[in-house]
Amino acid sequence: MFDVLVYLYENYWRPDACPDHEQLSKKLTAVGFESEEIADALTWLDGLASVAESYVANQHDLSVRVYLPNEQDHLGTASISFLSFLESAGVLPPSMREIVVDRAMALDGGPVPLEDLKIIVLMVFWSLGEEPDALILDELFVDAEDRLIH
Repeated sequence: MFDVLVYLYENYWRPDACPDHEQLSKKLTAVGFESEEIADALTWLDGLASVAESYVANQHDLSVRVYLPNEQDHLGTASISFLSFLESAGVLPPSMREIVVDRAMALDGGPVPLEDLKIIVLMVFWSLGEEPDALILDELFVDAEDRLIH
């Protein structure tokens, strides 16, 4: 599913630039994606669109997020730490964080791998038509072991 999401991010500027589900499914199949992962990705994107419609940008920036035990188990320490990092860096406001948490909780299994959470964050920015900061894009795309230390 995440390969499909990355493909959509790389090939469409915004969700409204994507064709309808039927055409998009045909395109994704032609590119080589399996029908099950296409269906999973489109269902997940429908959920993202639904949550993004209720996006409320005026939540208080100094609010503190307390994760419920089931959220802690499902998200895992690495993902929660990464969300805290993005918030403290000032690039993920509380309202967007809640969309990320909602979409991560919609996944089966757990804990959510950090690489999957990074794609979720990217897709939330994409769904809202916002461009993440260049340094955050680097954080989302480049593996830690591939970074050059100067």
